[in-house]
Amino acid sequence: MRIFKFGGASVKDADGVKNVFDVLQKVGHEDVLIVISAMGKTTNALEIVIKNYFEKSNEFHASLQEVRKYHNQILLDLFDDEEHDVFFAVNSHFADLEYFLRSNKSPNYNFVYDQVISYGEIVSTTIVSYYFNHQGLKNNWIDVRNFIKTDATYRDANVDWEQTQKLISKGIKKKALNITQGFLGSDENNFTTTLGREGSDYTAAIFAYCLSAESVTIWKDVPGVMNADPRYFENAILLNQISYREAIELAFYGASVIHPKTLQPLQKKEIPLFVKSFINPLLPGTSVSKGADLEPKASCFIVKKNQLLISLSSIDFSFIMEENISEIFALLHKYKIKVSLIQNTAISFSICIEDKFENFNELKTILSKKFKVSYNENVSLYTIRHFSKEAAEMVEKDKTILVKQISRETMQIVTKE
Repeated sequence: MRIFKFGGASVKDADGVKNVFDVLQKVGHEDVLIVISAMGKTTNALEIVIKNYFEKSNEFHASLQEVRKYHNQILLDLFDDEEHDVFFAVNSHFADLEYFLRSNKSPNYNFVYDQVISYGEIVSTTIVSYYFNHQGLKNNWIDVRNFIKTDATYRDANVDWEQTQKLISKGIKKKALNITQGFLGSDENNFTTTLGREGSDYTAAIFAYCLSAESVTIWKDVPGVMNADPRYFENAILLNQISYREAIELAFYGASVIHPKTLQPLQKKEIPLFVKSFINPLLPGTSVSKGADLEPKASCFIVKKNQLLISLSSIDFSFIMEENISEIFALLHKYKIKVSLIQNTAISFSICIEDKFENFNELKTILSKKFKVSYNENVSLYTIRHFSKEAAEMVEKDKTILVKQISRETMQIVTKE
């Protein structure tokens, strides 16, 4: 079985859905499982709905109607008959969402987030499945929450691999076209969980691992894995092949093409990963496999914007030792704050972090009881793999360098621009 993943950009409108259908005609669809994300910027739109819901904003109902209107327009562009069953199916999903928002009693933001945000993927896959059937391409629509089981860490759930393996092995029809959602799972109480933002790639890898798939293909609006994000760097080039190890390094440092968790289950079973263009599906794209050299050999650039650079120093000028560092990292773990760079001296400790869950202010209050805390907001973290003098000079040009750190293969630079 082959696993395909199509992201939000590939199904952002009716033409995108039609193009996914065309891609399958060109590359084949028998014995394929497709993982599909929410359409376009639906996840962002639902985040606004959630924000308005918790703030009891007057914009709440309008923001929810915008999401319905967006999907309804795609339906009207895909189906001639407004009496088609797909309209009822999609309306039923939105009715379920509205019922949850009316009846919910939980004040837990992360719990509510996962229950609401999931409707992006549920509605997206419903529309795609109905359209394929409408075009004569029979498929099985699958609710991924019945297969990927997790703990109850909402917004960043951990997979229960043993249970997930059993459910997927027994429940997925082979020699057929299966369509399911990315990003989602469910806990032991069958409440929806999510696997972390951009987790649809990870979903594809989970299915691939459990089914011992032939391959995974991530379909993007770029020709493959580039050595840099073209939005931030000129003259980005396509990497024809990279190893699992290199891809994991790039993902860890923040490369957006491949989700950090995606590669580990694939590597365990040596399942090749392809990153290809849904615009030109017959082009080879990038292959990721065991031991493959980086081709072409080139510096790779990654930038993470809107980071925080925090510097901690002891109030009494005592050394910051292992005991202090252990305490700091325990707090970072507690508040779900990701650390991307560490630098320390005898009496200071600096970290560049990503505050995805907006917990920094609470963490700062606790740290301030024991340390002097200073920080820079909205800094950028540049990582250069296989760096050269020329690559470093290009990144550093016209920027204020706050931190620079160099290892054998990697240079990291924190800048204020």
